[in-house]
Amino acid sequence: MDVSYFFNSRLHFIRQFYDTASAPYVERKRKIEAEEEPFVPPYSEDAEPAFLSEWTEADESLHVLAYSCVSMLAAALHLYLKSWVSESGVPVDEALKKSFGKIGWFPGYRTHYSQRFAINFETCPEDLRLLEEVVLARNRFQHPPSITSIRPNYADADLKKLPHPFFVDEREAALLFEDAEEGERTWFFPPTLHVTEEKVLAAIAVVEGFGKWFGAEIENRLYAQ
Repeated sequence: MDVSYFFNSRLHFIRQFYDTASAPYVERKRKIEAEEEPFVPPYSEDAEPAFLSEWTEADESLHVLAYSCVSMLAAALHLYLKSWVSESGVPVDEALKKSFGKIGWFPGYRTHYSQRFAINFETCPEDLRLLEEVVLARNRFQHPPSITSIRPNYADADLKKLPHPFFVDEREAALLFEDAEEGERTWFFPPTLHVTEEKVLAAIAVVEGFGKWFGAEIENRLYAQ
């Protein structure tokens, strides 16, 4: 099986899915902000902007779409690493496999490939921390802590692992983040997971770069002979 081909096909699908599905919401926001039909504001002395609920609904829809894409991205990465286990014919050690629930499947597969194939993940040119954050973000989206908001926050435990989360709004971070002393970071409140088009595409690019690097590494060990 051509694992890399199917992996890259999934990444292509995620890119085009976001681009196609986001278009009507982006256009609705643009029309509201430009005051174009059918969103021409009527005369009103109300201080609240016209069509605020419609704009907010479109904005929330874009975030939910982005959450879905990040979740699909995490699933694609998981299937990619899992498929190479099958392709290699070298199963994950049972003791290590049982620890996946505790340490996470990405660190688990990283340990497997390091031990069984001597792949040095430190040589990967991509930011592996972002890959782990994609998985973490997927878990927050799939298991939201509260019914009161569509957009989940980072958990306190997440923030202890992340010096500076990737999926945050910089303006919100500036208000909630305090660098008390060098090496110490404090969050007044857990920030919202903020996933824009730019962040979705950046995450896809990092996963794609990792796949290209890892594919070359594992193929070199399996097929070099």
